Amino acid sequence: MNAKAAISKEIFAPHDERMLGAVQVKRRTKKKIPFLATGGQGEYLTYICLSVTNKKPAQASITKVKQFEGSTSFVRRTQWMLEQLRQVNGIDPNRDSPEFDLIFENAFDQWVANTASEKCTFFQVLHHTCQRYLTDKKPEFINCQSKIMGGNSILHSAADSVTSAVQKASQALNERGERLGRAEEKTEELKNSAQQFAETAHKV
Repeated sequence: MNAKAAISKEIFAPHDERMLGAVQVKRRTKKKIPFLATGGQGEYLTYICLSVTNKKPAQASITKVKQFEGSTSFVRRTQWMLEQLRQVNGIDPNRDSPEFDLIFENAFDQWVANTASEKCTFFQVLHHTCQRYLTDKKPEFINCQSKIMGGNSILHSAADSVTSAVQKASQALNERGERLGRAEEKTEELKNSAQQFAETAHKV
């Protein structure tokens, strides 16, 4: 089982939540640790997860999940309701970049995703979730590549290409049907002409 599947099973399933997406991240800027906090829990992996409750009305949230070195289990850390998300900053709209910022009502985090494609997939899911579950104020998406937003997402492009293929096939069938229809009309005309000719010849 990969890490994301394990997080979904361990962290979200027991709370009757569904994980919609996750991205493994590291901080772009080191957090200042107070002098007294030295000798912490060691190295860890951090995941930013997007989830939704199974109960209606569904509520979406963003959760920071950590896995400490030497441990196979995951720990739920900070959690924000999706309504608290104010801005999603993709940093560079012109290239595939793994950096991004998330700005909440009371927090601001600067992250670097494991890969640019992992960030892109997470952003697409996040954008779609905001459109679906937030009715009032939606967060602002800035400096994001066009493929992340709306019609140009991977999911939409796949749907568009399928729709386009269906339309082309349908058009080809219609044209073929028209050609067959015309051919049948001509055959009928020839048949009638032949019949008339035969009748005329018979009378003669």
